[in-house]
Amino acid sequence: MQQDEGIFDGDFGGPGPEDFANGAAALAAGLIREAQGLAQAAAALVATATPGPVQAVSDVRRQRMVIHTAGEAAVRAALALDAAALLAESRPPAEQAARIADAAKKVGLPPATLAPFLRSAALDFRTDDAAARIAASTLAADLCTLLARDPA
Repeated sequence: MQQDEGIFDGDFGGPGPEDFANGAAALAAGLIREAQGLAQAAAALVATATPGPVQAVSDVRRQRMVIHTAGEAAVRAALALDAAALLAESRPPAEQAARIADAAKKVGLPPATLAPFLRSAALDFRTDDAAARIAASTLAADLCTLLARDPA
């Protein structure tokens, strides 16, 4: 019986490096899906703000708001794509968060802007790899915490 107790030594204890790599890849894929949705929303908003041959611009303020919202969606989409590319690099979460925060600041957004996208990507996990799912959730939570601490 004592021999059986040592069978599982070292095999458990949380996700390993490969699981974290798979989790980061899944988060990156989720961010790309988020960016795609934002880009589609931006394109649809631009299409509604562009007057057609019959349609006349009835309210310039409304059109300005729609165009501004489309621009914001496009910037957030670009930021999500940038963050996805940064997640592909093997770096510690603190370094990834710092680089993502720098990217956000360059486009004039607070670093925590990406937190909902990271959380959504962790929830929209498209595999049954439980260890990678745990790693992705852990990485997303760590990044969200680090991004929230960064003063914009």
